[in-house]
Amino acid sequence: MRQGWRWFGPKAPVTLDEVRHVGATDIVSSLHEEPIGAVWTPEAVETRRDMIETTPQGRVPLRWSVVESIPIPDAVKRKGGAARSEIEAWIASLEAVGRAGIPVVCYNFMPVVDWCRTELDFVTDTGATAMRFDFDTFAAFELFILERPGAERDYTPEEQARAKATFAAMSEEAKADLVRNITSALPGSTTEPMTIPGFREKLQEYRDIDAPRLRRHLIEFLEAVTPAAEAVGVKLTLHPDDPPRPLFGLPRIASTAEDYAALFDAVPSPANGMCFCTGSLGARADNDLPAIARRFASRIHFAHLRNTRREADPRTFHESAHLDGDTDMVAVLRELSAEDTKRTGDGTIVFRSDHGHRMLDDLHKTVTPGYPAIGRMRGLAELRGILHALGHPPEAPKPVPAGEPTPA
Repeated sequence: MRQGWRWFGPKAPVTLDEVRHVGATDIVSSLHEEPIGAVWTPEAVETRRDMIETTPQGRVPLRWSVVESIPIPDAVKRKGGAARSEIEAWIASLEAVGRAGIPVVCYNFMPVVDWCRTELDFVTDTGATAMRFDFDTFAAFELFILERPGAERDYTPEEQARAKATFAAMSEEAKADLVRNITSALPGSTTEPMTIPGFREKLQEYRDIDAPRLRRHLIEFLEAVTPAAEAVGVKLTLHPDDPPRPLFGLPRIASTAEDYAALFDAVPSPANGMCFCTGSLGARADNDLPAIARRFASRIHFAHLRNTRREADPRTFHESAHLDGDTDMVAVLRELSAEDTKRTGDGTIVFRSDHGHRMLDDLHKTVTPGYPAIGRMRGLAELRGILHALGHPPEAPKPVPAGEPTPA
């Protein structure tokens, strides 16, 4: 397995040299500056690839192995195959990525909102901070700030009472923070920041779309783009819903093993794969992650390895340390590494330590929410240790010898 690191581009607080410090060999990145729906030109992709892969002599080379992600325009989620121009633009970007030699593209199909948290700096029992999704706070937002029509039907009287009490106890600053956390695009999101009126308008556009229809639109999208992926040697990996359940009355269709099975049955191409995110899938108690990894092993081309801890109300969870949550990370890595040993070359699984606690010096710095350097470094070290203990150490970085050309 290959050690990946999420890098947000030239302006990211973590530099490429600092990625080398932590032992990662593979970069997971995107052209984050491009608007959603814009066509990525071959020149833009190759320029970014060369920035990542040009290596000073004596340094460890990095490879841009995963694009996370090429955002899917909202029109595709609402219209499916009828959004022809948007799908054609997406294919053009995919082809630019494949021709630049990048073998994996990660994407998601969550409508209106991408990954969602109510808190970005929840203080854990160690004093480090983590991201958290609190069900009562989320309900307070939906019922009393967003005021989504019909939202009360999704909550019991007791849940509505708790949400009302939660809202009443919030300061104006806390309310503003909550609005920002939910409506502003979090790092790596494939949605754009929204105002409350804009949020309501977006939800209204989905009023006739239920789970079967959204799944049909995803299948139509895959039927259109998978042949292009096959042609340029790219594996498509669908990220699970986060959290893995309906939000704001919107359907979610990548939350369980059966959700993925339906997509793989409909589009059986090996290029149609999954991003195995242990944090997203693990937020549901009924998801057996080692069993899912075993069932879909050949479809897993990219893995987000992080952990969550469900709280007293299991719909509430926070990001735990990588080995301390509800997911048995040793069992998961046993399945993934067993599959990886069957593969060679570009087929090997890239994993990254996803998210991480904000700790030590990062508590006093401006950091990207969910992506502090030190917390992710701790996670990567722990995951690397598991792989060594299992007898499947990840590929070790090797420097470019003096006098030899750089990979790019």
